[in-house]
Amino acid sequence: MYRRIDLFVAACAAAAAVACGGDDKEANTGAAPAVQCPPGQFFDGQYCRMASPTAGAGDPNAAPGAYPPAQQAPAPTPSAVPPPVPVATATAGPVATPVDAAMAAAATPLLQPLANEHIVSGAQPVGSAIAGQFQQGQSLEHQIQMQPGKCYTIVAAGAPPVADITLQLVPVTPIPGMQPVLAQDQDQGPTAVIGKKPNCFKWAFPAPAAMKLIMTVSSGQGVAAAQVYEK
Repeated sequence: MYRRIDLFVAACAAAAAVACGGDDKEANTGAAPAVQCPPGQFFDGQYCRMASPTAGAGDPNAAPGAYPPAQQAPAPTPSAVPPPVPVATATAGPVATPVDAAMAAAATPLLQPLANEHIVSGAQPVGSAIAGQFQQGQSLEHQIQMQPGKCYTIVAAGAPPVADITLQLVPVTPIPGMQPVLAQDQDQGPTAVIGKKPNCFKWAFPAPAAMKLIMTVSSGQGVAAAQVYEK
């Protein structure tokens, strides 16, 4: 009888062990529970943060919510300013010594061949020739009254040892601080011409005006003369 009781007690103990084992809690794996953030946010491991609208744009390795580096604005390009247009200005030197026609006889015969070659048909001399005794770099000035619609040619020549003559035509009343050159010869040597045919210097303004002729011996020295022709 005692043996049956022992077997019964053992069976009950085994059944109780099985029943109690069914109530054990699930083993703790150590994984953190998933955090659900509101829409538009993400969990950074500690807090829910707002996601950037440009997160990951252009960079597949960018973390959610990371902002792209600021783009440096290009430096403004300065507007191109055209360079100023150079204006030729008169360069009169020290004053040469004016001479009369008798003393200028060495140079005035040289003017007629120049006139025959360069003046337009029908042009007439305006006044007498101007002449002077020049040292190198000296200038002589002469005023010319120009008329509307008229055309002008100016010839100059120097007797040896004059080596180079420059002619310039400028306004008598210049712009303050500047004396612009309206016409200048392009010759090298002891002769010079402004207004070679067929393109004589035409006074296109509707009113007459006084102009100044500057004759300079830029190389050499001696007697030089000039003559103005008008048509």
